[in-house]
Amino acid sequence: MQADTISESAVARHRRTGAFAAAALALFGIQALTLHLMGHVTICKCGYVKLWQGVVASSENSQHLTDWYTFSHIIHGFGFYGLAWLIGRRWPLRARFLLALAAEASWEILENTPFIINRYRAATISLDYYGDSVVNSVCDALAMTAGFWLAARLPVWVVVALTIAMEAFVGYYIRDNLALNIIMLIYPLDAIRRWQAGSGG
Repeated sequence: MQADTISESAVARHRRTGAFAAAALALFGIQALTLHLMGHVTICKCGYVKLWQGVVASSENSQHLTDWYTFSHIIHGFGFYGLAWLIGRRWPLRARFLLALAAEASWEILENTPFIINRYRAATISLDYYGDSVVNSVCDALAMTAGFWLAARLPVWVVVALTIAMEAFVGYYIRDNLALNIIMLIYPLDAIRRWQAGSGG
């Protein structure tokens, strides 16, 4: 009897794991398919895929697997973990992750609409930005995934320290980061734009 109970419990866990994996894959798939139907290229128009694209002022930015903005998406994961904990701290961690992934996928789709793309081009120095490739967008969501699960396992102070370190590191090297990106999208400042262009404040 006890063996049967253990077996039934294992089967139930296996089914829950399968359902969770299917839901997560479905969200990734919906994101990718939606961007494809919106007309975004699957991979860079250059015809190849790189692991890292380090030149921001390039038509290949946001077209490959990772770039300087990958760090921002890791921080998305930190933030979404915190929000999901506040909203549903009693929910299973997997349910909170699916909520975070749905939010990230929704942002990725919104970010790649003509309205947001043109906003970036008008309000920032991203003149060569025409939206993400599908593979880049999916990798952004994977970076958020990594950030979420790191936040679930690391002490809060470590997550805060990593956030500050990544923002400072990226801000120093490319004069942009998640905080500046949000500011320039919502309330563009000429001083920041001039600094990002390299002409000082």
